[in-house]
Amino acid sequence: MAETVLIVGAGAGLSASVARRFAKDGAQIALAARNTDKLADLAGELGAGVYPCDVTERAAVDAMVGAVTRDLGVPDVVLFNASGRQRGPFTELDPEAVKQALLVSCYGGYLLCNAVVPAMLERGSGTILLTGASASVKGYPRSAPFAMGKFGLRGLAQSLARELQPEGIHVAHFVIDGGIRSAARPDDGRDALLDPDAIAETYFQVARQHRSAWTWEVELRPWVESF
Repeated sequence: MAETVLIVGAGAGLSASVARRFAKDGAQIALAARNTDKLADLAGELGAGVYPCDVTERAAVDAMVGAVTRDLGVPDVVLFNASGRQRGPFTELDPEAVKQALLVSCYGGYLLCNAVVPAMLERGSGTILLTGASASVKGYPRSAPFAMGKFGLRGLAQSLARELQPEGIHVAHFVIDGGIRSAARPDDGRDALLDPDAIAETYFQVARQHRSAWTWEVELRPWVESF
């Protein structure tokens, strides 16, 4: 049977590159996002299933995972790629906007894991990939909510790796330490921005690691980015 890959927080950037990389290897792809209209072209290209999902709502996440499981089977690989950002001076931040950012970046990751882990445990296998950022390990000025959310997601990844990897579930967190190139943000020819296809290749290879040599975290940055 074909491998099932579920990508949550899907869009035209990194998640699209990941979807294409796994599809190239024969996987059947499920794409989930709050706004599914943006996924039409990618879904058509890959023959992927599209599922609406608000990652901050448990019922929505559970329903989405249930629909994917009915359509394609229990996911073999799950990628959480959603992020919530709220920038500004700390004293001017809107508490409700901060709460929403935390719900998307961190709580949403918990809800997705909560929905997929039981079936993975029953099967005895599975891979969970969580996308972090520079803010996962470095809190920047005027960006406290993003750092809070990404620090929390990293903590979730580390805790789950220690708990679930002995049960056959590979959990990996990716620190994307730098900007990602895109049509709206092209590279200047120096490879100063991360190539999303190169990032996707690393995700793919981590998902293919032998269990005798699993990693729980990878840092990726351009060669010109300072540590």
